[in-house]
Amino acid sequence: MASYNEIPVSTLARLVGTPDCPVLLDVRIDADFEADPHLIPGAVRHPFLDVLELADALVGRSVVIYCQKGLKISQGAAALLRSAGVKAEVLEGGQFAWRDAGHPMVLAEKLPPLDASGRTVWVTRHRPKIDRIACPWLIRRFIDPNAQILFVAASQVSNVAERFSATPFDIEDVFWSHRGEKCTFDTMVEEFGIKHKALERLALIVRGADTNRHDLAPETAGLLAASLGLSRMYRDDLEQLEAGMVLYDAFYRWARDATAEGHDWPAASARG
Repeated sequence: MASYNEIPVSTLARLVGTPDCPVLLDVRIDADFEADPHLIPGAVRHPFLDVLELADALVGRSVVIYCQKGLKISQGAAALLRSAGVKAEVLEGGQFAWRDAGHPMVLAEKLPPLDASGRTVWVTRHRPKIDRIACPWLIRRFIDPNAQILFVAASQVSNVAERFSATPFDIEDVFWSHRGEKCTFDTMVEEFGIKHKALERLALIVRGADTNRHDLAPETAGLLAASLGLSRMYRDDLEQLEAGMVLYDAFYRWARDATAEGHDWPAASARG
């Protein structure tokens, strides 16, 4: 049973990928990380002795710290943060417990370089519709919660990527893009190694909507309609992205928790 300052793996698993996910700090020593270079989705690595550097930015936020086994390193780092007024918990059993439970993990070597603020920076074409909203959602919910997304003129994506050390996506002839019949969202799920049934189900819907293959899943037409509606509601691409985050949060929760649920009239609870 988890102690008062620990969070069980099963509880954290319900939060990862949602807007309610706590800040996740991976404080494993280098040798432990190199032995298993995968991150819990959304986690950021930080030296355990230097966690107090983050305290001011973390006050008022929920934080979960994990090391390899959830023992001395994460316990001590969490205690340091709590002494600075941060609500910090330890992942019960650490990274080993998460891994052994079969929950998704991110292949760290696929992460783009971080900028001076410790963020990944991504750039794509402006006026997004489907893939260019779905991918930033995936990045911020499973890869880097603080990722910076740049929307620029299509002709300038490569130039901006070079000058601003950003990672281009969803344009032709770059690594993070369509491959065969699959779209950029598929590429990111596969390359980052995120094995998750809900994401695989969502990826099928995104692929169908983005490539006009509505035969792949019945939900594709709905995603297309909602995406095109959002693109006409917002002139500002970043405002559209914020609205789209809610849309994909809803699709993800449906894919994870509600695929077997239907709806009819009159409601079953009102009958008889």
